[in-house]
Amino acid sequence: MTATTVDTDDARWIDDDASLAGLVDILIEAPRYAMDTEFHRERTFFPQLALVQIAWGDADTGGVALVDPLAVDVTALARLFGSPALAVMHAAQQDIDVLTHTVGSVPARLYDTQLAAGFLGYGTPSLASLVQREVGASPPKGDRLTDWLSRPLTESQRRYAIGDVSYLFELHDRLGAKLADLGRTTWVEEACEELRTRRVSGTTPEQAWLRLKDARSLRPRARAVAQAVASWRERRAAEIDQPVRHVLADLAVLGIAQRQPTTVEELGSTRGVDGRLSRSRLAEGLLEAVRAGREADPPDAPRGTVELDRSMRPAVTLISAWISQVARDEQLDTELLATRLDIVELLSAPESSRLRAGWRAELLGDGVAALVSGRSGLTFDGAGRLVLTAVSDH
Repeated sequence: MTATTVDTDDARWIDDDASLAGLVDILIEAPRYAMDTEFHRERTFFPQLALVQIAWGDADTGGVALVDPLAVDVTALARLFGSPALAVMHAAQQDIDVLTHTVGSVPARLYDTQLAAGFLGYGTPSLASLVQREVGASPPKGDRLTDWLSRPLTESQRRYAIGDVSYLFELHDRLGAKLADLGRTTWVEEACEELRTRRVSGTTPEQAWLRLKDARSLRPRARAVAQAVASWRERRAAEIDQPVRHVLADLAVLGIAQRQPTTVEELGSTRGVDGRLSRSRLAEGLLEAVRAGREADPPDAPRGTVELDRSMRPAVTLISAWISQVARDEQLDTELLATRLDIVELLSAPESSRLRAGWRAELLGDGVAALVSGRSGLTFDGAGRLVLTAVSDH
Protein backbone atom coordinates (compact mmCIF):
# COMPACT_ATOMS: atom_id res chain seq x y z
CA MET A 1 0.00 0.00 0.00
CA THR A 2 1.34 3.42 -0.93
CA ALA A 3 1.13 6.52 1.20
CA THR A 4 -1.59 8.06 -0.93
CA THR A 5 -4.84 9.00 0.73
CA VAL A 6 -7.38 6.18 0.58
CA ASP A 7 -10.94 7.02 -0.34
CA THR A 8 -13.21 6.11 2.53
CA ASP A 9 -15.42 4.17 0.13
CA ASP A 10 -12.51 1.84 -0.61
CA ALA A 11 -11.95 0.93 3.04
CA ARG A 12 -13.57 -2.27 4.25
CA TRP A 13 -15.94 -1.85 7.16
CA ILE A 14 -15.67 -5.04 9.24
CA ASP A 15 -18.71 -5.51 11.47
CA ASP A 16 -19.28 -9.28 11.52
CA ASP A 17 -17.14 -12.16 12.72
CA ALA A 18 -17.00 -13.91 9.35
CA SER A 19 -15.57 -10.81 7.67
CA LEU A 20 -13.01 -10.40 10.45
CA ALA A 21 -11.93 -14.04 10.08
CA GLY A 22 -11.52 -13.48 6.33
CA LEU A 23 -9.43 -10.37 6.98
CA VAL A 24 -7.17 -12.27 9.37
CA ASP A 25 -6.71 -14.96 6.70
CA ILE A 26 -5.36 -12.27 4.37
CA LEU A 27 -3.19 -10.56 6.96
CA ILE A 28 -1.37 -13.63 8.24
CA GLU A 29 -0.06 -14.19 4.71
CA ALA A 30 1.31 -10.65 4.49
CA PRO A 31 4.88 -9.85 5.58
CA ARG A 32 3.65 -6.80 7.48
CA TYR A 33 0.51 -4.87 8.36
CA ALA A 34 -0.04 -1.35 9.67
CA MET A 35 -2.26 -0.98 12.73
CA ASP A 36 -3.71 1.69 14.97
CA THR A 37 -6.55 1.81 17.49
CA GLU A 38 -9.03 4.36 18.78
CA PHE A 39 -10.30 3.99 22.32
CA HIS A 40 -11.77 5.75 25.32
CA ARG A 41 -10.87 5.30 28.97
CA GLU A 42 -11.99 8.52 30.63
CA ARG A 43 -14.97 6.98 32.42
CA THR A 44 -13.92 3.36 32.78
CA PHE A 45 -11.16 1.31 34.37
CA PHE A 46 -10.60 -0.81 31.29
CA PRO A 47 -9.98 0.99 28.00
CA GLN A 48 -12.96 0.82 25.68
CA LEU A 49 -11.72 -0.21 22.26
CA ALA A 50 -13.73 1.76 19.70
CA LEU A 51 -12.01 1.08 16.38
CA VAL A 52 -9.12 -0.88 14.88
CA GLN A 53 -7.53 0.37 11.68
CA ILE A 54 -5.44 -2.03 9.58
CA ALA A 55 -3.64 -1.57 6.26
CA TRP A 56 -1.75 -4.18 4.25
CA GLY A 57 -0.11 -4.82 0.89
CA ASP A 58 0.58 -2.26 -1.84
CA ALA A 59 -1.50 -0.12 -4.16
CA ASP A 60 -2.44 -3.12 -6.34
CA THR A 61 -2.88 -5.92 -3.83
CA GLY A 62 -3.45 -4.18 -0.52
CA GLY A 63 -6.22 -2.42 1.27
CA VAL A 64 -7.47 -0.78 4.43
CA ALA A 65 -9.99 -2.12 6.89
CA LEU A 66 -11.82 -0.47 9.75
CA VAL A 67 -12.79 -3.09 12.31
CA ASP A 68 -15.77 -2.32 14.54
CA PRO A 69 -15.06 -3.88 17.96
CA LEU A 70 -18.58 -3.01 19.08
CA ALA A 71 -19.91 -5.55 16.57
CA VAL A 72 -17.26 -8.27 16.35
CA ASP A 73 -15.24 -10.46 18.69
CA VAL A 74 -11.79 -8.88 18.43
CA THR A 75 -10.13 -11.85 20.13
CA ALA A 76 -10.03 -13.24 16.59
CA LEU A 77 -7.05 -10.92 16.07
CA ALA A 78 -5.02 -13.17 18.39
CA ARG A 79 -4.50 -15.48 15.41
CA LEU A 80 -2.93 -12.60 13.50
CA PHE A 81 -0.81 -11.54 16.48
CA GLY A 82 0.58 -15.05 16.75
CA SER A 83 1.73 -15.06 13.12
CA PRO A 84 5.19 -13.99 11.86
CA ALA A 85 3.71 -10.88 10.22
CA LEU A 86 5.28 -7.62 11.42
CA ALA A 87 2.95 -5.05 13.02
CA VAL A 88 3.95 -1.50 12.06
CA MET A 89 2.54 1.05 14.53
CA HIS A 90 3.22 4.57 15.77
CA ALA A 91 3.49 5.38 19.48
CA ALA A 92 2.31 1.88 20.26
CA GLN A 93 2.49 1.86 24.07
CA GLN A 94 -1.18 2.67 24.68
CA ASP A 95 -2.28 0.48 21.78
CA ILE A 96 -0.38 -2.42 23.36
CA ASP A 97 -2.19 -1.71 26.63
CA VAL A 98 -5.59 -1.70 24.93
CA LEU A 99 -4.94 -4.81 22.85
CA THR A 100 -3.72 -6.73 25.89
CA HIS A 101 -7.01 -6.07 27.67
CA THR A 102 -9.35 -6.59 24.70
CA VAL A 103 -7.66 -9.22 22.53
CA GLY A 104 -5.67 -10.93 25.25
CA SER A 105 -2.40 -10.75 23.31
CA VAL A 106 -0.20 -8.39 21.32
CA PRO A 107 1.66 -8.76 18.00
CA ALA A 108 4.56 -11.19 18.14
CA ARG A 109 6.66 -8.73 16.14
CA LEU A 110 6.44 -4.96 16.40
CA TYR A 111 7.99 -1.94 14.68
CA ASP A 112 7.17 1.40 16.28
CA THR A 113 7.87 4.30 13.90
CA GLN A 114 7.97 6.85 16.73
CA LEU A 115 10.53 4.77 18.58
CA ALA A 116 12.54 4.22 15.40
CA ALA A 117 12.55 7.96 14.72
CA GLY A 118 14.25 8.48 18.10
CA PHE A 119 17.30 6.70 16.70
CA LEU A 120 17.49 9.39 14.02
CA GLY A 121 17.43 12.31 16.42
CA TYR A 122 13.69 12.93 16.66
CA GLY A 123 12.23 13.48 20.11
CA THR A 124 8.81 11.87 20.39
CA PRO A 125 7.26 13.04 17.12
CA SER A 126 3.56 12.86 16.45
CA LEU A 127 2.53 10.85 13.41
CA ALA A 128 1.57 14.03 11.57
CA SER A 129 4.90 15.75 12.16
CA LEU A 130 6.89 12.64 11.24
CA VAL A 131 4.92 12.18 8.00
CA GLN A 132 5.46 15.82 7.14
CA ARG A 133 9.21 15.58 7.76
CA GLU A 134 9.85 12.20 6.15
CA VAL A 135 7.18 11.93 3.46
CA GLY A 136 6.35 15.57 2.78
CA ALA A 137 2.63 14.97 3.17
CA SER A 138 -0.04 15.97 5.68
CA PRO A 139 -2.35 13.28 7.09
CA PRO A 140 -6.03 14.21 7.38
CA LYS A 141 -6.76 16.35 10.41
CA GLY A 142 -9.45 15.37 12.86
CA ASP A 143 -11.01 16.22 16.18
CA ARG A 144 -8.78 14.70 18.89
CA LEU A 145 -11.74 14.53 21.26
CA THR A 146 -14.23 12.98 18.84
CA ASP A 147 -16.54 10.23 20.11
CA TRP A 148 -15.19 7.06 18.52
CA LEU A 149 -17.91 4.97 20.17
CA SER A 150 -20.65 6.69 18.19
CA ARG A 151 -22.18 4.87 15.23
CA PRO A 152 -22.23 5.38 12.36
CA LEU A 153 -18.85 7.05 12.09
CA THR A 154 -18.83 10.27 10.13
CA GLU A 155 -16.97 10.70 6.87
CA SER A 156 -14.47 12.90 8.70
CA GLN A 157 -13.86 10.24 11.37
CA ARG A 158 -13.28 7.54 8.77
CA ARG A 159 -10.90 9.71 6.78
CA TYR A 160 -8.91 10.54 9.90
CA ALA A 161 -8.83 6.90 11.01
CA ILE A 162 -7.59 5.72 7.62
CA GLY A 163 -4.89 8.39 7.64
CA ASP A 164 -3.46 6.90 10.83
CA VAL A 165 -2.33 3.78 8.94
CA SER A 166 -1.95 5.04 5.36
CA TYR A 167 1.62 6.32 5.81
CA LEU A 168 3.08 3.76 8.19
CA PHE A 169 4.59 1.52 5.51
CA GLU A 170 6.35 4.43 3.81
CA LEU A 171 7.65 5.60 7.18
CA HIS A 172 8.81 2.07 7.93
CA ASP A 173 10.70 1.92 4.63
CA ARG A 174 12.24 5.39 4.89
CA LEU A 175 13.26 5.15 8.54
CA GLY A 176 14.46 1.59 8.07
CA ALA A 177 16.73 2.55 5.17
CA LYS A 178 18.30 5.42 7.11
CA LEU A 179 18.80 3.27 10.19
CA ALA A 180 20.36 0.49 8.14
CA ASP A 181 22.85 2.95 6.70
CA LEU A 182 23.80 3.92 10.25
CA GLY A 183 24.02 0.31 11.42
CA ARG A 184 21.19 0.78 13.91
CA THR A 185 18.67 -1.78 12.70
CA THR A 186 19.32 -4.16 15.59
CA TRP A 187 19.14 -1.26 18.06
CA VAL A 188 15.60 -0.49 16.92
CA GLU A 189 14.65 -4.15 17.02
CA GLU A 190 15.84 -4.37 20.64
CA ALA A 191 13.98 -1.21 21.62
CA CYS A 192 10.75 -2.34 19.95
CA GLU A 193 10.93 -5.71 21.69
CA GLU A 194 11.49 -3.92 25.00
CA LEU A 195 8.34 -1.89 24.31
CA ARG A 196 6.33 -4.90 23.15
CA THR A 197 7.06 -6.88 26.31
CA ARG A 198 6.76 -4.00 28.79
CA ARG A 199 4.37 -4.61 31.68
CA VAL A 200 0.88 -3.35 30.88
CA SER A 201 -0.97 -1.14 33.36
CA GLY A 202 -3.77 -2.80 35.29
CA THR A 203 -2.43 -6.33 35.00
CA THR A 204 -0.74 -6.45 38.42
CA PRO A 205 -2.69 -4.65 41.18
CA GLU A 206 0.25 -5.17 43.56
CA GLN A 207 2.28 -2.78 41.42
CA ALA A 208 -0.38 -0.05 41.32
CA TRP A 209 1.16 1.87 44.23
CA LEU A 210 4.21 2.60 42.10
CA ARG A 211 2.09 4.98 40.00
CA LEU A 212 1.47 7.24 43.00
CA LYS A 213 3.20 10.56 42.44
CA ASP A 214 4.87 10.66 45.86
CA ALA A 215 5.51 6.92 46.27
CA ARG A 216 9.26 7.50 46.47
CA SER A 217 8.91 9.57 49.64
CA LEU A 218 7.17 6.86 51.66
CA ARG A 219 8.94 5.06 54.48
CA PRO A 220 8.99 1.24 54.48
CA ARG A 221 5.88 0.64 56.63
CA ALA A 222 3.93 3.32 54.77
CA ARG A 223 5.02 1.69 51.48
CA ALA A 224 3.49 -1.60 52.60
CA VAL A 225 0.18 0.06 53.48
CA ALA A 226 0.20 2.08 50.24
CA GLN A 227 0.75 -1.10 48.28
CA ALA A 228 -2.15 -2.88 49.99
CA VAL A 229 -4.55 0.07 49.70
CA ALA A 230 -3.66 0.83 46.07
CA SER A 231 -4.11 -2.85 45.25
CA TRP A 232 -7.55 -2.83 46.93
CA ARG A 233 -8.45 0.30 44.95
CA GLU A 234 -7.28 -1.26 41.68
CA ARG A 235 -9.36 -4.41 42.18
CA ARG A 236 -12.42 -2.42 43.22
CA ALA A 237 -12.12 -0.16 40.17
CA ALA A 238 -11.80 -3.20 37.90
CA GLU A 239 -14.83 -4.80 39.55
CA ILE A 240 -17.09 -1.81 38.83
CA ASP A 241 -15.17 -0.72 35.68
CA GLN A 242 -14.58 2.85 36.80
CA PRO A 243 -11.40 4.93 36.91
CA VAL A 244 -9.41 4.38 40.10
CA ARG A 245 -9.77 8.06 41.02
CA HIS A 246 -13.54 7.51 41.30
CA VAL A 247 -12.92 4.84 43.94
CA LEU A 248 -10.25 6.60 45.97
CA ALA A 249 -8.11 9.62 45.17
CA ASP A 250 -4.32 9.34 45.11
CA LEU A 251 -4.19 11.87 47.93
CA ALA A 252 -6.37 9.55 50.03
CA VAL A 253 -4.14 6.52 49.34
CA LEU A 254 -1.10 8.49 50.47
CA GLY A 255 -2.96 9.89 53.50
CA ILE A 256 -4.07 6.42 54.56
CA ALA A 257 -0.55 5.07 54.06
CA GLN A 258 0.86 7.77 56.32
CA ARG A 259 -1.83 7.70 59.03
CA GLN A 260 -2.71 3.98 58.85
CA PRO A 261 -6.20 4.31 60.40
CA THR A 262 -7.64 1.43 62.42
CA THR A 263 -11.24 2.64 62.82
CA VAL A 264 -13.94 4.04 60.60
CA GLU A 265 -13.69 7.35 62.46
CA GLU A 266 -9.95 7.62 61.82
CA LEU A 267 -10.50 6.65 58.21
CA GLY A 268 -13.14 9.34 57.74
CA SER A 269 -10.85 12.04 59.11
CA THR A 270 -7.91 11.06 56.89
CA ARG A 271 -7.00 13.68 54.35
CA GLY A 272 -8.43 12.97 50.91
CA VAL A 273 -10.98 10.38 52.03
CA ASP A 274 -14.52 11.15 50.92
CA GLY A 275 -16.85 11.06 53.91
CA ARG A 276 -19.32 8.98 51.94
CA LEU A 277 -16.71 6.27 51.49
CA SER A 278 -15.95 6.07 55.21
CA ARG A 279 -19.68 5.64 55.88
CA SER A 280 -20.21 3.00 53.20
CA ARG A 281 -19.93 -0.76 53.32
CA LEU A 282 -16.57 -0.43 51.56
CA ALA A 283 -14.98 1.12 54.64
CA GLU A 284 -14.34 -2.22 56.34
CA GLY A 285 -12.74 -3.65 53.23
CA LEU A 286 -10.46 -0.64 53.04
CA LEU A 287 -9.54 -0.95 56.72
CA GLU A 288 -8.79 -4.64 56.16
CA ALA A 289 -6.38 -3.61 53.39
CA VAL A 290 -4.69 -1.24 55.86
CA ARG A 291 -4.35 -4.05 58.41
CA ALA A 292 -2.89 -6.35 55.76
CA GLY A 293 -0.39 -3.69 54.79
CA ARG A 294 0.68 -3.13 58.39
CA GLU A 295 1.43 -6.84 58.74
CA ALA A 296 3.12 -7.33 55.37
CA ASP A 297 6.79 -7.05 54.54
CA PRO A 298 7.43 -3.65 52.96
CA PRO A 299 8.02 -3.77 49.20
CA ASP A 300 11.30 -2.59 47.76
CA ALA A 301 11.60 1.13 47.20
CA PRO A 302 10.41 2.29 43.76
CA ARG A 303 12.90 2.31 40.92
CA GLY A 304 15.19 5.27 41.24
CA THR A 305 14.79 5.85 44.98
CA VAL A 306 18.14 4.31 45.93
CA GLU A 307 20.11 6.90 47.84
CA LEU A 308 23.50 7.48 46.32
CA ASP A 309 26.47 8.14 48.51
CA ARG A 310 26.90 11.91 48.75
CA SER A 311 30.30 11.65 47.11
CA MET A 312 28.71 10.06 44.02
CA ARG A 313 25.98 12.64 43.43
CA PRO A 314 28.14 14.96 41.30
CA ALA A 315 28.75 11.95 39.05
CA VAL A 316 25.09 12.00 37.99
CA THR A 317 25.48 15.50 36.58
CA LEU A 318 28.81 14.66 34.97
CA ILE A 319 27.58 11.47 33.33
CA SER A 320 24.34 13.14 32.24
CA ALA A 321 26.32 15.85 30.45
CA TRP A 322 28.46 13.30 28.63
CA ILE A 323 25.49 11.13 27.64
CA SER A 324 23.71 14.21 26.26
CA GLN A 325 26.79 14.91 24.14
CA VAL A 326 26.86 11.30 22.90
CA ALA A 327 23.19 11.60 21.96
CA ARG A 328 23.86 14.80 20.02
CA ASP A 329 26.85 13.29 18.27
CA GLU A 330 24.89 10.19 17.31
CA GLN A 331 21.70 12.14 16.50
CA LEU A 332 19.69 10.20 19.05
CA ASP A 333 16.83 11.25 21.28
CA THR A 334 18.58 11.73 24.65
CA GLU A 335 15.67 10.26 26.63
CA LEU A 336 15.82 7.17 24.47
CA LEU A 337 19.49 6.67 25.26
CA ALA A 338 19.33 7.25 29.02
CA THR A 339 17.23 9.01 31.63
CA ARG A 340 18.50 10.42 34.90
CA LEU A 341 16.92 7.40 36.57
CA ASP A 342 19.02 5.11 34.38
CA ILE A 343 22.17 6.93 35.48
CA VAL A 344 21.28 6.67 39.18
CA GLU A 345 20.60 2.96 38.77
CA LEU A 346 23.89 2.48 36.98
CA LEU A 347 25.76 4.09 39.85
CA SER A 348 23.85 2.24 42.57
CA ALA A 349 23.38 -1.20 40.97
CA PRO A 350 25.51 -1.41 37.82
CA GLU A 351 24.98 -5.13 37.28
CA SER A 352 21.23 -4.67 36.70
CA SER A 353 21.33 -1.36 34.82
CA ARG A 354 19.95 -1.35 31.30
CA LEU A 355 22.88 0.91 30.34
CA ARG A 356 25.11 -2.14 30.72
CA ALA A 357 23.25 -4.24 28.17
CA GLY A 358 22.21 -4.21 24.52
CA TRP A 359 22.54 -1.28 22.17
CA ARG A 360 23.00 1.22 25.00
CA ALA A 361 26.09 -0.58 26.24
CA GLU A 362 27.35 -0.83 22.68
CA LEU A 363 27.05 2.92 22.23
CA LEU A 364 28.25 4.08 25.65
CA GLY A 365 31.01 1.51 25.95
CA ASP A 366 33.37 2.03 28.85
CA GLY A 367 32.86 5.78 28.99
CA VAL A 368 30.74 5.87 32.15
CA ALA A 369 33.08 3.53 34.03
CA ALA A 370 36.05 5.63 32.96
CA LEU A 371 34.41 8.81 34.23
CA VAL A 372 33.41 7.30 37.57
CA SER A 373 36.78 5.69 38.15
CA GLY A 374 38.64 8.91 37.37
CA ARG A 375 40.45 7.41 34.37
CA SER A 376 38.75 9.98 32.13
CA GLY A 377 37.42 13.48 32.46
CA LEU A 378 35.31 15.86 30.38
CA THR A 379 36.57 18.92 28.63
CA PHE A 380 35.38 21.29 25.90
CA ASP A 381 37.05 20.87 22.53
CA GLY A 382 36.79 24.52 21.61
CA ALA A 383 33.92 23.90 19.23
CA GLY A 384 31.17 23.55 21.79
CA ARG A 385 31.46 19.79 22.30
CA LEU A 386 32.22 17.82 25.42
CA VAL A 387 34.85 15.13 24.92
CA LEU A 388 36.31 12.40 27.10
CA THR A 389 39.96 12.87 27.85
CA ALA A 390 42.35 10.56 29.64
CA VAL A 391 43.38 11.70 33.11
CA SER A 392 47.11 11.31 33.86
CA ASP A 393 48.24 9.51 36.99
CA HIS A 394 49.56 12.82 38.25
